Amino acid sequence: MAYWFHRNPLKATASVTFELHGVSTNDQTRKIFSDLRMTRSKLLELLTDPNHDKIVVEKATNDYFSLLLGMYMSFKQDEPENKLRKIIRFKWSSTLLGNVTMAQNDVIFEFASMGINVALWYTKHAAKLAAKEDPDMDEAKEVHKCLRIAAGLFTYIKNDLVGQLSTEEEVKGADIDTRVLEAYINQCTGEAQEVTLARAIEMKHNPSLIAALAAETGQMYQKADDALASLDVKVVGKWRKYFQLKSNFYLAYAHSYNGETLLAADKCGDAIRGLKESVILYDKASLLAKEYATIKGPGTTARPADHVFFRRLGPVVKRTLEKCERENGLIYHQKVTYDPPQLELKATYGLVSPEEYQPPSMNPLWNVDSYSKFNVQMAPKPEKKSEKEESLPPVKEKEVPMSDKDPKNVSGCVVS
Repeated sequence: MAYWFHRNPLKATASVTFELHGVSTNDQTRKIFSDLRMTRSKLLELLTDPNHDKIVVEKATNDYFSLLLGMYMSFKQDEPENKLRKIIRFKWSSTLLGNVTMAQNDVIFEFASMGINVALWYTKHAAKLAAKEDPDMDEAKEVHKCLRIAAGLFTYIKNDLVGQLSTEEEVKGADIDTRVLEAYINQCTGEAQEVTLARAIEMKHNPSLIAALAAETGQMYQKADDALASLDVKVVGKWRKYFQLKSNFYLAYAHSYNGETLLAADKCGDAIRGLKESVILYDKASLLAKEYATIKGPGTTARPADHVFFRRLGPVVKRTLEKCERENGLIYHQKVTYDPPQLELKATYGLVSPEEYQPPSMNPLWNVDSYSKFNVQMAPKPEKKSEKEESLPPVKEKEVPMSDKDPKNVSGCVVS
């Protein structure tokens, strides 16, 4: 939604030539290294621009990863580890840590790091599509799809790759920190569910379904915030403000629509208390939105409190509350409880889950014969761990203009 999707910067990386003279011993092995170099460079260039077509980036990703697989997948049953896995040193920055550079002689580190950048591209592409003034249904579906793909890729990296990496250079708040990956997973899932929720509001679905979806969405953002709670606030503070304001905002939404459901069931006293809770949560979200706009840290610069999607909820809640209080004074005369009604709601439709990521098939250039022709005895000795790796310049990302107009649809949903 315009000024609503927080985006961290892409990871920076050092150039990798894959020129290992003596390791590649014939035309086929040299072609593998040459193709690795070209496909890596092409993919990195594409990822800086969210305007590219999803199919183009997907093909470039598979082209590179299908070659990279041959450097860590097993070719021989009696070989404990692919002999090529640790012959090249890869250097990457992290999305939250500025110029802090991590380096490992490990192809799996490269796969995980590049995979994070690919997942980030899908989130930025989704944000670009939804920033349009009036996105059509196909574009809304692609936003939803891209966010689920990103969530699935982050999940694969967290569950299948990170555990295989060395922990010698573990850095708190780095992208391969499982807490950071967990936050990304919940963020992407929550944002995809926002698209579902906006559609439900637009189509005027049952208030109880909207309340349940909103409650689930608020909980997803709470989980994302919880994942970062043990990390340095100077590093993750801005990102956490985003999660906190969204969690409170959607819980306010949930209590608002639940209030409508309670009123329809003649539970006016409970409806009043729920709507009062919605006002409290909305006011808290408003404060967090202002703090988010001023706090320093990596990521989007935005003023979410100024966006129509945010502004519209407050007056709606207050009008509904006033209506309930009038009805209660004239008709129901019900007691307003001290505690708000429990949101014991489980959405039966519209819940979002990450799309499972499947790595591509290994490039046909790889086989037992081509693998055997690589001579790792000629590989350079692994670099010694230095006190401070060289700083990597930040990635120059193509800026996508944000819509400064209020959206035309009922939900007010355009994405940043």
